[in-house]
Amino acid sequence: MNTPSRAPGTPVSTPDAAATPTSPSRTRAVPESTAGAPRRWGSLGPVGLVLAGGVSVQFGGALAVSLMPRAGALGVVALRLLVAAVVLLLVCRPRLRGHSRTDWGTVIVFGITMAAMNGLFYQSVARIPLGPAVTLEVLGPLALSVLTSRRLINVVWAGLALAGVFLLGGGGFESLDPVGVAFALGAGAMWAAYIVFSARTGRRFPQADGLALAMAVGAVLFLPLGIAESGTKLIDPVTLGLGAAVAILSSVLPYTLELLALRRMPAPTFAILMSLEPAVAATAGFLILDQALSAAQSVAIALVIAASMGAVRTQVGRGKAKP
Repeated sequence: MNTPSRAPGTPVSTPDAAATPTSPSRTRAVPESTAGAPRRWGSLGPVGLVLAGGVSVQFGGALAVSLMPRAGALGVVALRLLVAAVVLLLVCRPRLRGHSRTDWGTVIVFGITMAAMNGLFYQSVARIPLGPAVTLEVLGPLALSVLTSRRLINVVWAGLALAGVFLLGGGGFESLDPVGVAFALGAGAMWAAYIVFSARTGRRFPQADGLALAMAVGAVLFLPLGIAESGTKLIDPVTLGLGAAVAILSSVLPYTLELLALRRMPAPTFAILMSLEPAVAATAGFLILDQALSAAQSVAIALVIAASMGAVRTQVGRGKAKP
């Protein structure tokens, strides 16, 4: 969704990097004179971009949970993807010609992945609290990091994360809706795929053009599901306004920031940084939804975060040891 972060302008290192030659037009997405906005965001640095995106998406997620009684889980996802697609298409005005079949295949799979990730996650938070849902979801990026690093020490970090998840479920998930747990784990698998295809899309399309096209794909796929569940509720002015806010906070801002970050750091390192999101989600759930965590749940989330940060330190240390 490991090696240390690279300098700006360096191609992203992902599992397919060696098989996909990176042309100069892909490593430098836009001319100097048109890169102002991305550069302003880029001044945060890749880690800053990831953290800013994480805060935005989790508070957007908390707002989405409060919107679900009005529009339903599928309706909220449909609104989120549709509004985000419209905003990104208007802002980016992506060029439709000049892309290869592989480029289009990548962006279509990216769009399908985003739609699935959002749909599964929102079905999860409709059944279990936001903090535990994100903790389970983040196992997808963590698994991606462990599998791509192939280092024995990361098995230890994975075990620590699994201990946190076991504790989160009260030793058997009796305290959490098992259907909600399954949806969260499915969303985690899609999150890992999202990380990989976001990196690929960022290399193949300038600025956020690929993201805009992928968001449009996801919106087209999900809109029929949202209409089937919510019908005319989706055109209620208040619902539309809240849906637009969710789209900006949960899709437009974080996905743009993450795409920029993935151009400047390896996908496995990005995946690990995502593991800070359970803490942000728990905070957002408490402040907006009044979802207090038990002591055991708080310790469980802390274990997952500790495992993730340990894996980051391991990979950074490995990178510094290389000549």
